[in-house]
Amino acid sequence: MPRVLIFIVAYNAERTIQEVVRRIPESLERYETEILIIDDASGDGTFGRAHELEKAGQPPFPITVLHNPVNQGYGGNQKIGFRYALQNGFDFVALVHGDGQYKPECLPDLLEPLVNEEVDAVFGSRMMTRMGALKGGMPLYKYAGNRILTTVQNFLLGSSLFEFHSGYRLYSVKALKHIPFDRNTNDFHFDTEIIIQLLRARLRIKELPIPTYYGDEICYVNGLRYAWDVMKATVSARAQDFGILYERKFDVSGRDESNPLYLPKLDFDSPHTMALARIPAGSTVADIGCAAGYMSRALAAKGCKVTGIDQFPPESDIGLERFLRCDLDTCEFPLDTGSFDYILLLDIVEHLRSPEKFLDSLRECRASSGEVKVILSTGNIGFFITRFGLLLGWFNYGPRGILDLTHTRLFTFRSARALLEQSGYRITEVKGVPAPFPLALGRGFLSRMALRVNKALIRISKSLFAYQIFIVCTPLPTLEWLLDRAYQSKKEKVERAR
Repeated sequence: MPRVLIFIVAYNAERTIQEVVRRIPESLERYETEILIIDDASGDGTFGRAHELEKAGQPPFPITVLHNPVNQGYGGNQKIGFRYALQNGFDFVALVHGDGQYKPECLPDLLEPLVNEEVDAVFGSRMMTRMGALKGGMPLYKYAGNRILTTVQNFLLGSSLFEFHSGYRLYSVKALKHIPFDRNTNDFHFDTEIIIQLLRARLRIKELPIPTYYGDEICYVNGLRYAWDVMKATVSARAQDFGILYERKFDVSGRDESNPLYLPKLDFDSPHTMALARIPAGSTVADIGCAAGYMSRALAAKGCKVTGIDQFPPESDIGLERFLRCDLDTCEFPLDTGSFDYILLLDIVEHLRSPEKFLDSLRECRASSGEVKVILSTGNIGFFITRFGLLLGWFNYGPRGILDLTHTRLFTFRSARALLEQSGYRITEVKGVPAPFPLALGRGFLSRMALRVNKALIRISKSLFAYQIFIVCTPLPTLEWLLDRAYQSKKEKVERAR
């Protein structure tokens, strides 16, 4: 039988705790059901009243009562209960409040979708029944606040929940293993943060209607502070998608390994489209860091002959004439650069331990006399959002964006120019690239408008408003190459004079 933990969070609930336990339906006997009560350092007799049930062996379910010697907060108390569920091998955990605000009689219905493995979490929602929350005694200001916050959160997170702010929650313990709930706040907006984690981990959530009950229980939530904390958490999570902020609790990459900024960017202004526009059909191209092959496929479609170079081999056919495996941090550039028309360095140099050493190697590997162009892009650390964040004391590395955790070097337009010029490259074009809004906002009107605005601002100041730096340059001949050509030229002149 599935093992079910009914987890009751309790704080100053001496008048209601025993009644809440007695109202848990006996029909849950069809599962291996246990009850856990954790008293969060209450100032009244909550622990004593709960412990009476434990000592009496209140049927029909085993009861365990724990006591936090120091108040952990609403979120902190949940963390301890969820850890108990994981350590003791439960399959599901149902969160019930000790003040009786949420009806324990609903537990069998709420538990059914989890037991049937339809979803990973079930929320009891008071907003699914029209006007039901108000009829159940929810104050108008709380009702309005709940609806407004939920609407804004759905918009920002791309979700469609009826209610973000119900405390009646049931979780699959397997789902809890996938999310870092232990890093969440100990405060009341823990519930918002765990929803964000579930959504980001692409776990399945189902809402079911529950009745609303407001009695004479004491509310310990500061409404304005709660709303502020909820919005701050929601905006922070959304900003993480843009690479603006980073919080480890919203990094669920163990479950969701996709990186929206490493997806193909071929249908809007990006280094990909800008490079493709500058490479004529039929060119020979070295795609350094060819990765999943977004560029090599597009170039092959133009009739270009593409050689791919990467630390890891491609998993499938990506339109390459040939592939060379090379770790650019440890080996010399393996080809004659003069044998190519173009060399692509799109979002590469920021990952290298020594871009200077690599660019020197690239220039020195020119053996033939062909005219090669290097197309380079990298993030602009001078982007106004990172500047503003630094003004506020934020400098957060994350899984994507300008401050990607894998970036070892950061550049402004001026420092990128200096890197190339001091490495012996003649720069012929410098452009600013707007932020990849379509990847974050979708291919809709909002992202198109954001791109237009960003492009207009780049015309005013690319160093301030460009998300990325795009440079076209040519490696100048090395002194060794020029000396060899001088010897060759002498030989040719002498032979012609004979």
